Amino acid sequence: MLKKELDEEATKRLKNIAGKWYDQISSATIPYISLPTRTKKNIEYDENSEVWKYGNRETVRSASSAKSALHLLKMAHVVGFLKNQIADNRSSTLREMYYISEGWKRAKFSAQDESNMLVEDLEIITELSREAFHLRPEEDGAAIYGPLRIKEQTRRGEKIIHCQEDVGEAGYPIPNNVNNLELIDHDAKFVIAMETGGMYARLMENGFDEEHNAVLVHLKGQPARSTRRVLKRLNSELGLPVVIFTDGDPWSYRIFASIAYGSIKAAHMSEILATPGAQFIGVQPSDISNYDLPADKLTEGDIAALKAELTDPRFDTEYWRKEINLQLKLGLKSEQQAFASRGLDFVTKDYLPDRLSEMGVI
Repeated sequence: MLKKELDEEATKRLKNIAGKWYDQISSATIPYISLPTRTKKNIEYDENSEVWKYGNRETVRSASSAKSALHLLKMAHVVGFLKNQIADNRSSTLREMYYISEGWKRAKFSAQDESNMLVEDLEIITELSREAFHLRPEEDGAAIYGPLRIKEQTRRGEKIIHCQEDVGEAGYPIPNNVNNLELIDHDAKFVIAMETGGMYARLMENGFDEEHNAVLVHLKGQPARSTRRVLKRLNSELGLPVVIFTDGDPWSYRIFASIAYGSIKAAHMSEILATPGAQFIGVQPSDISNYDLPADKLTEGDIAALKAELTDPRFDTEYWRKEINLQLKLGLKSEQQAFASRGLDFVTKDYLPDRLSEMGVI
């Protein structure tokens, strides 16, 4: 959809929210909105899109109580603010919108999380992403390095960039709005996305991208939306397999889950954010014992998180049940850099090629 068309559609859908409230009031109905309940008990696997989405459980927020009425008041202010922002062709960050609300008197937000959640509510209601409302995330996208050529629409016109030949060691920085990117061509066989900058630099220094025709992606921890959207596009538009390489702890497994299955928090955006074919390459709990990796003891928080994952439907597979239960038995966690205990080249010459062969990627 072209920018002008998207702006018109976003404005139309924002006005529809206000229109429904007007109709409710006109018919002597207390204004309300209905939203899916955002918990792991209300996410279901959608076979058509192969991602996890919200189920049928709903929460109704009605102006019948002071608390809910205040929530609708805040939403009305946000709807008006976003409509005007689109009309003026301006943009803002979530943080800036939070501070702008200081002028909304009783409707001002009490915390950043509150304004973030309200924007997510609007995404669900309108079935549009926040970028359609000219809202930019605070966090940057991560970085790409590899045999990939892209075209980016910038304020100074189009730029064509080769993500090996035209970038430095940091790679190509993924922009916040990936709608401005066109994937032109590539010589890649697969994409490997890594949690840590240290491992990203290790693969780059060891020439892993050249030896295996791999696109390297640095996730920078929990990946930004723009990073997840790029991974999705590399997989769906170019047909490249995607593998995720993280630390071996419960929080890192959730990084994988947000990429492959969709996150609980953003299940309404799973179709454009999740890459169903993405595979987990490690660090696996079994790797800790198989390779005798240096490891730390699990904390109480780690143990609780692992047990929670055993009740998470996204991890309800034989592979994850086996690995998570093994980790609880071992009582250990390990980092990507732990492979360095076997030499700086071990991860690129032995571990990754062996795992990629097992998975049928190379």
